Amino acid sequence: MRIGLTGGVASGKSTVSGILRELGAVVIDADQLAREVVAKGSPGLEKVVAAFGPEILTADGEMDRPAVGAIVFGDEEKRRLLESIVHPLVFERIIALESATTADDLVVHDIPLLAESGRADTFDAVIVVDAPTEVQVERMLTDRGWTREDAESRIAAQATREDRRAIATYVIDNTGTLADLRQRVTEVVAELRTGPTAP
Repeated sequence: MRIGLTGGVASGKSTVSGILRELGAVVIDADQLAREVVAKGSPGLEKVVAAFGPEILTADGEMDRPAVGAIVFGDEEKRRLLESIVHPLVFERIIALESATTADDLVVHDIPLLAESGRADTFDAVIVVDAPTEVQVERMLTDRGWTREDAESRIAAQATREDRRAIATYVIDNTGTLADLRQRVTEVVAELRTGPTAP
């Protein structure tokens, strides 16, 4: 069963992803794969250097993410060029990871921008981790040290809560304790494995 997992910035999606792993789900994290395919010494990084020049490398040969971000931010053509290198490599890794699973596995795709991508209907179910905007902002101020302006602009650049909830098969509210969150995730996994229980 293929599940999409999404949530706005600072909604707690990564925490839910970790709980799902603990409960036996196979979690495929697109962001993590995007980092892996351009890791130091990888063919992916060689392609990025060929496209953008050696100045996008740090002194120790890693990809300088802020430097690449500065190049592609606001330049549609360069962003597309970067995506044309990274996305096929990520897709290959996703196919490989999926093909290694069994029919009994819950395969969870952790996709931050699932609502924005229009791909929600390619999954058997979609889990949306939800928190009120003010809670997201407070978490970014306290946990990440962001300014309120940066936090609010990041939230504004993503899909709205309503857009995300519209694609949800299951909504996981993350405004309570970690124990509350774990309980709700456990309930959702039980439903996914057995089918929704009759009311």
